[in-house]
Amino acid sequence: MTVPSHNQLYELRQQVVSLEEKNERLAQALTAARTRIEELGAQVDSLSRPPASFATFLEAHADDGSIDAYVGGRKMNLAAAASLRTERLAVGQEVRLNESLVAVEAAGYEETGTVVGVEMLVDERRALVRVHQDEHRIMHVSGKIEPGTLRVGDTVVADMRNGIVLDVVERPDVEHLLLEEVPDVSYADIGGLGPQIQQIKDTVELPFEQPELYREHGLKPPKGVLLYGPPGCGKTLIAKAVATSLAASIAAKEGGERARSYFLNIKGPQLLDKYVGETERQIREIFSRARDRAAAGIPVVIFFDEMEALFRTRGSGISSDVETTVVPQLLAEIDGVEALHNVIVVGASNREDMIDPAILRPGRLDVKIRIERPTREGSLDILSKYLTADLPLRAEAVEAAGSRESAARALREAAVDELFARVPKNEYVELAYSSGAREVLYVSDMVSGALLAAVVDRAKKLAIKDFLATGTRGIDVEHVRAAVREEALAGEDVATAVNPEEWARVNARGRGERVIDVRPLFGGASGRIGGARGDAEETDERAGAGDERLARGESAGAVEDSGRPLREFDPARSGGLI
Repeated sequence: MTVPSHNQLYELRQQVVSLEEKNERLAQALTAARTRIEELGAQVDSLSRPPASFATFLEAHADDGSIDAYVGGRKMNLAAAASLRTERLAVGQEVRLNESLVAVEAAGYEETGTVVGVEMLVDERRALVRVHQDEHRIMHVSGKIEPGTLRVGDTVVADMRNGIVLDVVERPDVEHLLLEEVPDVSYADIGGLGPQIQQIKDTVELPFEQPELYREHGLKPPKGVLLYGPPGCGKTLIAKAVATSLAASIAAKEGGERARSYFLNIKGPQLLDKYVGETERQIREIFSRARDRAAAGIPVVIFFDEMEALFRTRGSGISSDVETTVVPQLLAEIDGVEALHNVIVVGASNREDMIDPAILRPGRLDVKIRIERPTREGSLDILSKYLTADLPLRAEAVEAAGSRESAARALREAAVDELFARVPKNEYVELAYSSGAREVLYVSDMVSGALLAAVVDRAKKLAIKDFLATGTRGIDVEHVRAAVREEALAGEDVATAVNPEEWARVNARGRGERVIDVRPLFGGASGRIGGARGDAEETDERAGAGDERLARGESAGAVEDSGRPLREFDPARSGGLI
């Protein structure tokens, strides 16, 4: 027997390795071919499979595993494959059927349909919708819509063939104007307006709370209320509080913990549209939304802020006479609210004289409530909402006052004393009226709830800066007084605005006279407010200014009007202002 040489053994080993590599490549090729054959077979099966159909799920039956579904508009009872988890299916969800009409796979929801409006909720899973003006249908509510989220008046997409409400949609042209639900504002959050709040309670809430008594006495609830007065004095807050109070009243009457009301907040300037007919259409949409909500017995407050911007007097020649079509549209909608008994229109304006008189006549916005600037007592009440005992107060002030509440009260009184001091340094402007009278306005004549809130915020910021600089924590009297001075100085642009019409808007005191001249009494030159000079110097300056006016021929005689000095005004010496 011949023994292979070393070289022969090496060659044989090389041949074995080569054959193993070829065998491995062949095995890989066979595996890839098998996979490809399987893929082609699946494709052939898929191409040869009959077309699948879909059904819209309604209900599952646990006893036999079948489901009720709409197939092509027909309600059918279908068998379900064991792999299909029928307990997870929701109303309106689509399921795929095989050639034997067996439900084999869950799918999604249809995304198209007919846009309709919800008129009433029959129960949690059924709704009455308005298809056309005189056509209504009761439909199932899709499982895509969370329970309790569907509301009366919502615009929805509906599957009319199968009778299912699929989804809620928004109307972007109107939705951005609407703030629904109950605002988180109550009468307790409003200070200094006790009489006005009581008046609006008697006007708006009493008809909702005592409808039987109103019917017994032959009274109809008012359709609308106009809140008018200077800006920043709480008109919008009162309107929001009305919606909150109505919801609470309805809840107490029905014995529930919480009821709903709706607050539709409409900004007058936002409603204006450059395209003809668009503003009128949006007004119709707003009142349509209110009618839908009110039809379910839910109180609805439609609040028009800055009402004079939209509903100006017709024929005034302002805004390209757009009011000639917008005002009649509003009048028609307000008159249509009469039969609802659940809708109240609230308007707010600081230029009520510019609103079309037809809107303000009895039977429309027939209740008019003037929101005055806060008095000294009212200012203290307003400050009590912002400057409270739970704020960080200076420890020395708390110790001196004896309690945190007493210290907070002292801060509020200091702020009011600074604001309402009728001293020369607090002189704001001098107004000249068409009758010849002149009036000096002080900082106290410009007080509003918004200004008082701003004063408190400034005091808080000053306290923070003081803490960072000195390490002493808490709000002090000096912070409050400085905040008053700074806030007054921040209104310098208002005081120096010499446009009489603008001052008629800002002052809005109901004198019934036209402002023809405005003379600032402070500013960079005079330094009347927040200046470093003493009271004696300021008094002398005031006396000097009076001498100058006498030298110009102005009378020094004063006429009292609400505690403010009025001086006679000679048009002949007005420098051609008339």
